[in-house]
Amino acid sequence: MAFPLPESNPEALGLDPRPLERLCATIERHIAEGRHPGAQVAVARHGRLALFRSFGRARLEPDVPADARSLFLIYSNTKVITAAAVWMLVEEGLLRFSDTIARHVPEFAANGKGGVTVLQLLTHQGGFPSAVVPEACWEDHALLRRTVCGFTLEWTPGSKVRYHPASAHWVAAVLIEAVTGQDFRVFLRERLLALLGLGEEVFVGLPEAQQDRAACIYDPPVEGRFAPRLPECTPAGRAAGIPGGGGYATARGMAAFYQMLLQGGVLGGARVLSPRMIAFATRNFTGERVDEYVNLPMHRGLGPHSRGETPVARGLGAIAHPRTFGHGGVGSSYCWADPESGVSFAFLSNCRQEEEFHDRRMDMLSTMAHAAILPLA
Repeated sequence: MAFPLPESNPEALGLDPRPLERLCATIERHIAEGRHPGAQVAVARHGRLALFRSFGRARLEPDVPADARSLFLIYSNTKVITAAAVWMLVEEGLLRFSDTIARHVPEFAANGKGGVTVLQLLTHQGGFPSAVVPEACWEDHALLRRTVCGFTLEWTPGSKVRYHPASAHWVAAVLIEAVTGQDFRVFLRERLLALLGLGEEVFVGLPEAQQDRAACIYDPPVEGRFAPRLPECTPAGRAAGIPGGGGYATARGMAAFYQMLLQGGVLGGARVLSPRMIAFATRNFTGERVDEYVNLPMHRGLGPHSRGETPVARGLGAIAHPRTFGHGGVGSSYCWADPESGVSFAFLSNCRQEEEFHDRRMDMLSTMAHAAILPLA
């Protein structure tokens, strides 16, 4: 299947190429400095691809250059894909955002969780941010269901905003399976990604036939040497499809996914969501409340977060339009969409850098991308 975004160029899409050249030069400089072995970047506007470039190495041992087929671990960018499946189920009348999880997974009511709603779950207000799902659950989904139902609360649901790094979206996966009767990875592949023409570009659960395309993810270098992260750099880790942090994608695939969100739920002629749903899901549901995980207001939507009006923002770029929304992947990536201009952006890299460097880098790269946006005639 052809990639759903036709190729174009920055000038034809009302983008100043100079900031984009600086953006690419910055990525190359970071690779030369040893910040990460490889990366990809993509920028799209109004349904066309303006920029897609690969840099450096996808793997170091054996030495594999990054190229257009390379799939990068997108970590928590996966959360927006998983959330979009929940949005689809709401549109189909199988869920409501005001429903409790226990309405559909009765055992989830254990340990005082009976009142946790779908909206609280997706906005990081569920109350169990530190809960852990062990590797034994990756392919045993009966055990997965028992595990998430056994989560215990750390605070009253709705009383705080605190990022749930993995636990909330494991619950979302169980919810998807309870409502559809399908493995959540199959639902995401067949009902969402494949329909959009992204079946070869974005994966939540990497099939064996695609494993050779996966870039390895590394820890920051020690004495100039990168060490692979485990269990992420294993076939089982890639296949698990961890719903809050285990997706793999190309940068152009993620830029296209966000173009779908900008285009009201349509990509390549296929509609998976309505414009009203996307407008609702990308609202700011947490206001100026501070997310205690990052000590900033994150303006949480039902999956992505938005730029808002605060002086400091995370990942989306300092000069972004307030309605810009997106998500990051820990220490390595960020993807976003700007409804005001129609631009989507994806940066993916293969080193889980310290957050101080990553936050600074993404503020610079995203700001450069925003600086390229010119008014359309």
